[in-house]
Amino acid sequence: MAPVDAPINGTAVLAVTGADVAGRLTPNATQRCAPPRPVPATDANGRVTLIVAASYIVAIAILVGRGRVPADRPSVPYLKTLIYPFKLLTVGMHEMSHALAGVLTCGSVERIELDPDEGGATHLRGGVAWITLPAGYLGSSAIGAALIACGFDTNASKVACLDLGLMFLLTLFWARRSLVAWLTIGLMVGLILICWLVAHSVALRFLVLFIGVMSCMYCLWDIIDDTLKAKKKGSDASEFAKVVKFGSTRMWGAIWLFSSACWFAAGILVGIVAFKDDWAQQRASADKFLGGAP
Repeated sequence: MAPVDAPINGTAVLAVTGADVAGRLTPNATQRCAPPRPVPATDANGRVTLIVAASYIVAIAILVGRGRVPADRPSVPYLKTLIYPFKLLTVGMHEMSHALAGVLTCGSVERIELDPDEGGATHLRGGVAWITLPAGYLGSSAIGAALIACGFDTNASKVACLDLGLMFLLTLFWARRSLVAWLTIGLMVGLILICWLVAHSVALRFLVLFIGVMSCMYCLWDIIDDTLKAKKKGSDASEFAKVVKFGSTRMWGAIWLFSSACWFAAGILVGIVAFKDDWAQQRASADKFLGGAP
């Protein structure tokens, strides 16, 4: 119970602490309310990133859908042109995942092919087929998830771009005869450099985030098209079903679709949990990256 002060004009007055006053009536019968708690900068940063990622998902779903309309239906050419280089990039990630899985299972990569029709092929000698076949979809979706997580932080995005640079070099080594691969990777390197150098690399975050979302979304779309809808006769899932001699193309497609969706969700959750710096902290850290401004 609060202590009682000496009577004033015959009236007892309760002495209350500042914590007791908030939300209570003061002697002049006015309500004193606690000031609203400001939104922490870290929460605002994560919220903006989530909103941008959600916008990317909607935009990519629309653009990919319009880019795949049947030949007898009208389409908007510039929509397909806008997203075309990123589609080729995700195809390159898909094929490189096949190639890496082949090398890791003691196989050798003869070559990677990318063609202007958003297709690709990896020619392997040896390797373990039941690992190399699902590696295309699962590997590219895992790469996409890692890029999504890095898209929540500027310095993490810079590290991701350095890793992408290594992946680009490997892809060009295996696809050195493909002009499409050279042009696609050259364009991506140019975009990365521009976003890295402008405005304390803030734009780099959202470029990395876009590439990650694109990789995951395009992977999901391809699995649905090539396995569940069975639009392609010789898909990775159909070959995998033949190798393991169990299940159907649609069954393995559904499993891979669920796995890719889990990677997608994991990338977002890791980004939210792992990166808590606000805009100012990220800007300061980005300026010091690799011995930058003190």
